[in-house]
Amino acid sequence: MNKNFLFRPAGQIRIIGGRWRGRKLPLPYSQDLRPTTNRVRETLFNWLAPVIHGKHCLDCFAGSGALGLEAISRAAASVILLEQDLTVSAQLAKNLKLLQAYQAQLITANSLRWLEQPSTAFDVVFIDPPFRQGMIERTVALLEKHRHLANEAWIYIEQAIDSAETIVPANWQLYKKKVAGQVAYRLYIRQNIL
Repeated sequence: MNKNFLFRPAGQIRIIGGRWRGRKLPLPYSQDLRPTTNRVRETLFNWLAPVIHGKHCLDCFAGSGALGLEAISRAAASVILLEQDLTVSAQLAKNLKLLQAYQAQLITANSLRWLEQPSTAFDVVFIDPPFRQGMIERTVALLEKHRHLANEAWIYIEQAIDSAETIVPANWQLYKKKVAGQVAYRLYIRQNIL
């Protein structure tokens, strides 16, 4: 086994706003873990500020939990965090316990398989999978097919800047978009389907 993997230092995330503002939480080392940066999270949650309070959220590829934890910190009613990596999920569970984040439910599972099952509809959904693995398009399709989205849901998509822009359903209206470093991110509003 590669010794650098065993001894590589773990990182941390910092909650940007809300009741846990400034709180730093540990992260395990994982080659695929790429937390949404503070700058991007601050912009996203400024966009969501008028609507996040009391909303039910889904973090499809939780990883560090940065997006889901930020949502709870800013008064979201609940969040389901999906994460399949056992080490990352274990640390996320510790962080949820440390924060006493009782509004959060962590599910250790393959996100795409979980989305194939029926569930309740969510008001805010975060889609930030590992880059360049074709997961965004499949996630979008499963969210619509299995009715995981409330009418007028807000959907956040983060992807590598060099990736083709994701094709979304016709009833998803682009609300805002921005680029930061090597990341392109967009926020959509799902319109009612009659």
